[in-house]
Amino acid sequence: MGYKVAIAGATGNVGREMLSVLDERGFPADEVVALASRRSQGTEVSFGDRTLKVKALDTYDFSDTDICLMSAGGTISKEWSPKIAAQGCVVIDNSSAWRYDSNVPLIVPEVNADAIEGFRARNIIANPNCSTAQLVVALKPLHDVATIRRVVVATYQSVSGAGKDAMDELFTQTRAVFVTDPVEAKKFPKRIAFNVIPQIDVFMEDGFTKEEWKMMAETKKILDPKIKLVATCVRVPVFVGHSEAVAIEFEKPISAEEARDILREAPGCLVIDKHEPGGYITPYEAAGEDATYISRIREDPTVENGLMLWVVADNLRKGAALNAVQIAEVLVNRRLIEPKLKAA
Repeated sequence: MGYKVAIAGATGNVGREMLSVLDERGFPADEVVALASRRSQGTEVSFGDRTLKVKALDTYDFSDTDICLMSAGGTISKEWSPKIAAQGCVVIDNSSAWRYDSNVPLIVPEVNADAIEGFRARNIIANPNCSTAQLVVALKPLHDVATIRRVVVATYQSVSGAGKDAMDELFTQTRAVFVTDPVEAKKFPKRIAFNVIPQIDVFMEDGFTKEEWKMMAETKKILDPKIKLVATCVRVPVFVGHSEAVAIEFEKPISAEEARDILREAPGCLVIDKHEPGGYITPYEAAGEDATYISRIREDPTVENGLMLWVVADNLRKGAALNAVQIAEVLVNRRLIEPKLKAA
């Protein structure tokens, strides 16, 4: 007997990717249900070679559903996740709504799978921010060996991280440039086509943006509260794939060659690091792939025990959909939940 899985926000970028990943990985689901707002009711979405008709979230009965992959935004998650969880359905939430709740585990399976046991407190598990997910996958194996003190990261984040409207805006603005039409900025505070924007999310009182704060807070919760991290998050005119330039300071000595060997053996990591033109990964090549790619591994001569990395991943997959499905797999593989229909 397999599980019954619901995807809330199934018509969005991440929701569609969740359906794709569930099918690709052969998740043991006997039934998959696509959910969204009432205005999307009846819309068709693909699940493998099948087509699912979208049902309305606010009228759906979760009493016989085992897992809900929630990708409908923070406001909806705040309202609906506790209601869904109260019906005995485990919610794996992709928004920021529950990440900082001490009773909700924030999970990247390659990094802190054991923390998933805490899900029983609320029946909710949080997915990290997309830029954090790929970062901690690369940091964890190095931290285990040499203990990270400090991380300085600059991100180059694709527009898909801001949703379908953001992708449409990049496309529309790019076309407008070529045909000399007016370039309008709606989703972003400034033009994104042929430009970069050093702001993701809102500004906070200390001058950092919310996205930068998320990376700091989430890395501490997932990996180690002692790690000091500072981030500059930048939106770039790329459709899919987040890139990060990462400077790491360790307590213990670690060479670039040692780091390369460690990362080659680490779960979820794929090292592509040739010291020649093109001997690295770009977001274009990472799109559609599951791995967190690591390139440009080198020692930082400006600090003691320092390394520099280039980290790239598909933000819709490892940064969101894939990580959520991997969390569901941990629940199943560790037998932390049983199918309700079987239990009945």
